[in-house]
Amino acid sequence: MTAEKLLPGIHCPEDLRRLPREALPQVAVELREEIVERVSRTGGHLASSLGAVELITGIHAVFDTPEDRLVLDVGHQGYPHKMLTGRREDFGRIGKPDGIAKFLRRAESPYDHFGAGHAGTSISAALGMARAMQHMGSDRAAIALIGDGGMTAGMAFEALNHAGDLKQKNLVVVLNDNEMSISPNVGALSSYLSRKLSNPMARRLKGWAKEFLDTLPGDMVQWAQKAEESLKVFFSPGLLFEALGFRYVGPIQGHRLEVVLETFENVRQMIRNGDGPVLVHALTAKGHGYEAAEQDPVKYHGVGVFDPVSGEFAPRRPGPPKYQDVFAETLIRLARDDERIVAITAAMADGTGLSRFAEVFPERFYDVGIAEQHAVTFAAGLACEGMKPVPAIYSTFLQRAFDQVAHDVCLQNLDVTFAIDRAGIVGADGSTHQGFYDVAYLRALPNMVVMAPKDENELQHMLRTAVEHRGPAALRFPRGGGFGVPLDPEIKAVPLGEAELLRDGDDAAILALGTLVHPAVEAAVELGGDGLRVAVLNARFAKPLDAERILDLARRCGVLLTVEEHSVQGGFGAAVLELLAASGVSVPVRCLAIPDAVVEHGDPGTQKAAFGFDPEGIATAVRQLLAR
Repeated sequence: MTAEKLLPGIHCPEDLRRLPREALPQVAVELREEIVERVSRTGGHLASSLGAVELITGIHAVFDTPEDRLVLDVGHQGYPHKMLTGRREDFGRIGKPDGIAKFLRRAESPYDHFGAGHAGTSISAALGMARAMQHMGSDRAAIALIGDGGMTAGMAFEALNHAGDLKQKNLVVVLNDNEMSISPNVGALSSYLSRKLSNPMARRLKGWAKEFLDTLPGDMVQWAQKAEESLKVFFSPGLLFEALGFRYVGPIQGHRLEVVLETFENVRQMIRNGDGPVLVHALTAKGHGYEAAEQDPVKYHGVGVFDPVSGEFAPRRPGPPKYQDVFAETLIRLARDDERIVAITAAMADGTGLSRFAEVFPERFYDVGIAEQHAVTFAAGLACEGMKPVPAIYSTFLQRAFDQVAHDVCLQNLDVTFAIDRAGIVGADGSTHQGFYDVAYLRALPNMVVMAPKDENELQHMLRTAVEHRGPAALRFPRGGGFGVPLDPEIKAVPLGEAELLRDGDDAAILALGTLVHPAVEAAVELGGDGLRVAVLNARFAKPLDAERILDLARRCGVLLTVEEHSVQGGFGAAVLELLAASGVSVPVRCLAIPDAVVEHGDPGTQKAAFGFDPEGIATAVRQLLAR
């Protein structure tokens, strides 16, 4: 390694390609060191990015990006890509207001060819790009870099099947496999064979061999073909991809940059010769090169501030329990009394808190991988036979399974409880992860009950309500800590569709759902200082609404403000307006909610205040409504 740092001189992949090939391993080392150092100060996605350093370096060094298109799945592995494409100096504000995003965004860089926040999309997008370039007479390549976790998404295999059928010659799929365990000797042999079998001479030899076999008598051809298939089974795990119409190359050792570069050079030549589509199978390790992340890649997947030397995280400030933890502990308590309860997650056991449930009830816990559609229909099948499944899925990811919720659960009125985590503003993860739409699409479905607790204590009681309800029910709750209210020792079901009047008044009424109930009460207290008597209703349910209480407040107060951490279109406020219209009650109403706009990453507290979701903002909205 030279004494002079190379990374500061790389502002785009063209700078990388100007370096001598023997200098590229130093670039990979510097990338890894800088990612650890930067993320230790800002937080972010660490282990996945460390595991993809050589692959991303190799792709940018060999292919002519951005003319050749690179599509990264999810974006967790995208930090080396960002650093090599001119955003290295911007990492100090990653995930912050006016800073770069944690995930890929087309508007952020010409090298971000496709926005990526959800898994399993890269092959479909890259195939579309490859096909479009073919239509326009371009011979450029499209490369999809997808992790083995992303390959659990059914959409990835739909795209592989289509690409193989199209014989899309300018498509390369790189499978970043960081879970498969292969012994060093077999791995080294496979790596050697894969590199050699991907070079042009080997491909020509294979063609000559085929021509030779065609001249043999039938029984000898049959024997030779059987022998070839036996060797394939023994040496290669790629028969599935070959069956889907891909040229399979691998597995290669994804952290040996000289192997990666040679393989990609050969693959690029294969593409130019029209031998695509090609799938490169690379074996890597999450967190590679940083011992703490290698030892516990789950813990170091998404991190806060930590000490890069020791790997120790900054001590957490004492505070109220997280909603996810209260949810998991409550589900465990309920499951002890009801053996029919099972928990399901789509690759988010830790994020949803269900890893704790898995420890207590391993035989009643299912992680289906990044496969939300399957998770929902799997839950429907369990419910058909009398079980009480509880799939815990982030709000942003449940969108991926809308048809399954509608067709497989709601139309059949099956007893499935949806625990919708990360509902509302999510902060640094940004636009791809905001949980703004679940109320709108769920309350439109027949038989569905939609509820939201005002705090972590009410979450306990609502979870019991949802589980005991005979039919589909959705319980939405936010990310992070609760309000610090005491937790009732006894968990009791809430009467279905019954709201809670927390404060009475006749000058105005605030109808609040979920996380904005407590700020609404504070706003009403503030307005009381102005001599205004403002009622506050904890709606609890977006469906069914407590029509009796809402209509009573509308008639008595004459002015209503609805507040919710959800999109203004189709949300709780829209449901109230529909109720008033159907009942012939005409009063001034304002819906305080997320506007019709893309909400980027930022500080959640600052964003909530900007939307008027703090007590001051809610009080101001009431004053403005009364002034009108």
